[in-house]
Order: sequence, then structure tokens, then C-alpha cells
Amino acid sequence: QVQLVESGGGSVQAGGSLRLSCAASQNARRANCMAWFRRAPGKEREEVARTDSDGWTRYTDSVKGRFAASRDNAKNSLDLQMDSLKPEDTAIYYCAAGSISYCRTPYPLRVAEFGYWGQGTPVSVSS
Repeated sequence: QVQLVESGGGSVQAGGSLRLSCAASQNARRANCMAWFRRAPGKEREEVARTDSDGWTRYTDSVKGRFAASRDNAKNSLDLQMDSLKPEDTAIYYCAAGSISYCRTPYPLRVAEFGYWGQGTPVSVSS
């Protein structure tokens, strides 16, 4: 069983930065694919960034150039550095993991394709 725990959320003004962290259990080594999703108020959960165990990373267009995901396989962790935050980045951010052979697909993956989830951490960006 993979357990994921997020931390680092909070409130910040537009233009500010936050760093989210996701700590995974030892069993996370079986999950080659890890990602950050977010769910904004009134919207469905969407993929923000995705990495595989070799460091390949994909970002959704709205965060390219502002967010950076970094994975540490030795620590079983996945961080998300968020810079130049905008009010539209306000959401609950979730860490996800799964054993996905097509992790490097250029298309967004669905929620159902990840078998393990954290409890979420809130991010609020004020204008």
C-alpha cells in the first residue's frame, strides 16, 4: 500500500511562491509515475505536473515556466515549486502515484489512472 502525505500549502499574494512536498511510503518505489493534481472551486481535478522515475516531467500549459516538479527517488518524495502564483492557481493540490507504463504520454492522465492519492493541501492566492 502506498501512502502519500502532502505539505506546504498556504496563502500567498499574487506573484508569490510556495513549495509543496509529497512524502511517499517505501512501497512508492513500485509507483513509477507520480503527479500533482489540483481541484479549483467548482471545477474538476486536473493534472498539473507529472514525473516518471527517470526524471521526465510534463506540465500543463497554464503552469509552464512557473512551476517546477522535482522528484527524489532516494527519499521517495515529489516536490512542486510554484512561482509567480496567480489567483487562478487557488485550489486543493493533491499528490498522486501509480504504476503506469505510459507515464510519458504527452496527454493529460485521468484521475482514475492513479491508484494512490494524498489527502490534499490547500493553496490560496489573493490578488
